[in-house]
Amino acid sequence: MKVRSEKGFTGIDISVSVIIAFIFVTIIAMLIYRVNSTSREIYLKSDATYLAINEIEQVKSDGIEAYLGKGNNTVVGTENQEVSGFEGFYKTITVQDYADGKTGIISDVVKRVTVKISYMFQGKQQTVELSTILSKES
Repeated sequence: MKVRSEKGFTGIDISVSVIIAFIFVTIIAMLIYRVNSTSREIYLKSDATYLAINEIEQVKSDGIEAYLGKGNNTVVGTENQEVSGFEGFYKTITVQDYADGKTGIISDVVKRVTVKISYMFQGKQQTVELSTILSKES
């Protein structure tokens, strides 16, 4: 009696190789998604930081007096005002007296300027907030 060797792939061999290939493709797709998502998040955050720095520089160049209202604590403009030229970014500029509630500091001379830039990422509101201290020019 002669035993014949069978050459070729069986159904189990093919099934196992398809499952392994599916697992690798899924892992690679998840990695690509995470890299793209993270790079988009970094891109949006850097844009928001750039906008916040520009707004603080604009306040410095205009002078604090242009941003002060009737009180010492003032929210400039409309809260969450859309940033022109950047769709989906909103700004809030707050000028606050640095001496507010502190003893031994002369009031209405030094101001804290806070710029808050908000944007949406993956259905959640993200914010970048920068502050600086400025003095009024006499």
